[in-house]
Amino acid sequence: MRKTFLAVAISVAMTALMWAQAGAQKTVDNEFVHQQFGDQFTYLPQIGVSVGDLDGDGIEDIVIAARCKNPMIDAAQHDFKVVDPLNSFYGYGDPRLTTTFAEGDPSLRGLVMLIIHGAGPDAWHSAKPKGKYVVVNLPFKSLSVRKMALNKKRMIEAIYVEEAGELGECSAVFFDPKKFNYMYVPMGGNMN
Repeated sequence: MRKTFLAVAISVAMTALMWAQAGAQKTVDNEFVHQQFGDQFTYLPQIGVSVGDLDGDGIEDIVIAARCKNPMIDAAQHDFKVVDPLNSFYGYGDPRLTTTFAEGDPSLRGLVMLIIHGAGPDAWHSAKPKGKYVVVNLPFKSLSVRKMALNKKRMIEAIYVEEAGELGECSAVFFDPKKFNYMYVPMGGNMN
């Protein structure tokens, strides 16, 4: 009798734990994007998401492909930083100005990468993530998180970008922990 009771108690506890974990697992959709970044953003499921440890803290982060009307509007309310690593690479990347630049190709207007740095055991699912970033002005066809050799001694995870356009070049965007910002590096060629 005691063994049966113990087995039932363990079974109930395991089921409750599985349900709690399933409830904690968030799927990425427009509702999640709106909750984390505001209603100016629309999730692009055709490009999707990619996960990895972008800031090197051992906790999973996420990159979400999205489109937005005006990334600066909800920055304070949703506690994210808008960055422009591409234009910073070429000399001037103040997003207060560069977000006003018009993209010539209408299909590339408003493309952004949403990045959530995870915190604690829930990683990027956490109610209070470590940090959130919106990367603007980087036209892309696809995104993936992969290892990158920053120098001969250090490997990091970076976001590899297949850039949209005629050349279809590849670039990488990586987090610089000293500057608390994302940096752009052209890689040439393509991802094929």
